[in-house]
Amino acid sequence: MRMAFIERLQSLKLPRFIRKLLRFQTAPPVGVYNLRVISLEEELEFPDLLPKELRYALQKETSLEKRIAKIFKSGKSIGIRTVEKTPERVLNAINNIAVISQHRTIITWLPQLLLTQKRPLFLPADHEAAAKLGVDLDEEIAVILSHRLDFKKFVLVDEGNLGAVPADRKLIDELNEAISPIIIRHVTGRMTFDNADTRTATGQAIIKALLFIGPITQVLEMYTRGIGKLVAASTDDVLAETAELFALRGSGFTWKQLIVRSRLLIPVFLLATYGAFEVDHLLDLGNLALAGFLFGVTSVALSLTTALQSIRMYKECVDNLVNEKKLSLQKQRSRWVLAVKQDFTNPARLGLFIGGIVSPLASMIVFTWFPQFVHNGWVLAMLGTAETMTAGTVVILARQLNQLKFQLDLNRLLRKQHRVRRS
Repeated sequence: MRMAFIERLQSLKLPRFIRKLLRFQTAPPVGVYNLRVISLEEELEFPDLLPKELRYALQKETSLEKRIAKIFKSGKSIGIRTVEKTPERVLNAINNIAVISQHRTIITWLPQLLLTQKRPLFLPADHEAAAKLGVDLDEEIAVILSHRLDFKKFVLVDEGNLGAVPADRKLIDELNEAISPIIIRHVTGRMTFDNADTRTATGQAIIKALLFIGPITQVLEMYTRGIGKLVAASTDDVLAETAELFALRGSGFTWKQLIVRSRLLIPVFLLATYGAFEVDHLLDLGNLALAGFLFGVTSVALSLTTALQSIRMYKECVDNLVNEKKLSLQKQRSRWVLAVKQDFTNPARLGLFIGGIVSPLASMIVFTWFPQFVHNGWVLAMLGTAETMTAGTVVILARQLNQLKFQLDLNRLLRKQHRVRRS
């Protein structure tokens, strides 16, 4: 169903810039990487302009600089290869382990596996369930570990086909050993993000589509009557809720689990509808702040309810891991924090939750500070689609934000290494 939905979106005759925005691709790549090359001895004289990975290695071992310069003089170069998209086979291994044995969680075991090679606990029942699906959990662990050090590494660039000598290979090995903390941090963030990003492609596609559909439906609401008005008013809300469900489905929850949870949405929808009619009453009473807050809440009630439910579902997953001795967390507060972190590794889920929080606050501010606009249809249309606009922006920028997080972490490592050298 997920692939059919994406294929349908791909078949639409959309403008080029919209297709680029939605980031369509026909098939996941085997792997995507970039290569930054340093080839001139003069470049070493300006350390602030060097790649941060090389700066870290040189700060850690200053003797490497002369050996690097020697390679440059021999007509060879040094490159830093960074994998920017986890191979699909690795993502399948992560997903199989998470869904079959770790109750759909990732951050409870993957970082430890990559950092210390500590394997998650597999029970006999886990192996039996995996065997029925044709999956070998031990083999999946091996697949992940085999790519553990491949995501960021120094490589020798021999454009002149001069041939690598033992001294060259030794230097490259020492450079990679020097940046091992950076390699592990990068691969951990890369695998975690790519897993969530890939598994929730449908939910993200819906959210991105809502960047255009949301404003259109809100504007149509001003010019329609009766059933048409109800349909226009609820279209973006229903689609946002659909994105929530597809995001959770992509994370490994079954449709049966999601349908059971969705029963609460019917009374929530009725209460939201009732609340929407109360906004004008509150405005008449002069309670602008509460009227704005209620207006915002009613526009995001469905998706915000599912957002809170999904955190609860992940909390149950964490509880199951603790009960099976796969995780050691005694305090309930720690379990809730872990559930929230796991939920928000998903870009679609994070975007919708932030949008659900922003919408009531934005409406309350506008109603309070700019009361002259509370009956302006265009302003209300903008406020009504604040959730989807915020969610779409977060989803589109998720990859850049993940890269920014790594760069900030890398800056902290550089500062720490600099303090160690000075001391």
